Amino acid sequence: MLSKNTVCLWYDGSALDAANFYAKTFPNSAVTAVHHAPGDYPAGKQGDVLTVDFTVMGIPCLGLNGGSGVQHNEAFSFQVATDDQAETDRLWHAIVSHGGQENVCGWCQDKWGVRWQITPRVLSAAITNPDPAAAKRAFDAMMGMTKIDVAGIEAALKG
Repeated sequence: MLSKNTVCLWYDGSALDAANFYAKTFPNSAVTAVHHAPGDYPAGKQGDVLTVDFTVMGIPCLGLNGGSGVQHNEAFSFQVATDDQAETDRLWHAIVSHGGQENVCGWCQDKWGVRWQITPRVLSAAITNPDPAAAKRAFDAMMGMTKIDVAGIEAALKG
């Protein structure tokens, strides 16, 4: 059954590969259904995988094999709150080492172009710290990072 609100992600024929990667990489994620095209369509033929129902950390998603006409961009990302450096490293490296790309401030991009913010909880707490000077130190430290370094954020927070 289709959820009342579902994130639809456009792929160029690789929705099932992406959904399988997300399901094995992120907790509380799974591929729940694969639907084949009942007829030919601009990006494929009858019988091709048309859509894939999946969840990413409990968020219902639909992967649409819509062809090459639409590309993912920074306007949409999954923000993943991590509990420690080990979880941050595991998720970051899973995405980047599977054909993805690093970006700045905890952002990376998977091989399908979907953007991810791998954000340790300590970073979120640090940049919203009630002490403006501490928050700025943590923010400035983050601005110089690609993958977030928890110890670096904690050190900046302390001054």
